[in-house]
Amino acid sequence: MTGKTSIKIDYSRCGDEVGVDPRSCGKCLRACDPAIFLLHETLGAVEENPFDPQKWRITPLWPDLCFRCMKCVESCPERAVSVRWKPAGGN
Repeated sequence: MTGKTSIKIDYSRCGDEVGVDPRSCGKCLRACDPAIFLLHETLGAVEENPFDPQKWRITPLWPDLCFRCMKCVESCPERAVSVRWKPAGGN
């Protein structure tokens, strides 16, 4: 089964100090067996105190490792995670 997995995070629901704080949730991080997600400061964010950042994101860093179990989608209380798969040669 070859193809391309696309994983998106809706940052209006999770992270960037707009939605839920991913540091206090992290359910997708814990649910993902191949550990494709990374929790990090929002790159380029202007912080009031750069030594105590408040704007955080979860990024799907290694989507090619995803085997589409959908645990990350099911575990997200904010419905911020979506996983799509495009078969090889598909449009």
